[in-house]
Amino acid sequence: MTPEDLVAHYGLEPIPREGGLYRRTWAGPGRPDGRPEGTAIVALLTAGDFSALHRLPTDEIWHHYLGDPLELLLLAPDGTSTTAVLGPDVLGGQHPQLTVPAGTWMGGRVTGGGAWTFFGCTMAPGFTFEGYEHGDAAELTARYPDRAAHILQLSRP
Repeated sequence: MTPEDLVAHYGLEPIPREGGLYRRTWAGPGRPDGRPEGTAIVALLTAGDFSALHRLPTDEIWHHYLGDPLELLLLAPDGTSTTAVLGPDVLGGQHPQLTVPAGTWMGGRVTGGGAWTFFGCTMAPGFTFEGYEHGDAAELTARYPDRAAHILQLSRP
């Protein structure tokens, strides 16, 4: 299986501003606020691309499916930060599934030496583009100076 096979099979399209390719695979019924009860996507990142730093108003669950591990930079609202790796090596510290708490800045890329990763994200209530907040490199490096180099690698204007 290749990234091109996945693009063709799922009809993946570019994720606006964030990067990577995706397809929404499920959206639950609508809520009174206009958001769906929940959403799920599949997504693909290749070594030449990344998921730019962004945050969302609700928890987001990331799932690793195929390919190389995915490194996620997580910048918490309390000023702390961590790096988590989504992948199949559970006993080696990787996560097949990881919940990113609401309000956490997140961005990711295929781990060093890897070629591509295929993963999914699930949210409840569901994702809407109105809830997406794109990260600003200057603001984030000022708030998390110890992660400045990593922030710059995962930032888009």
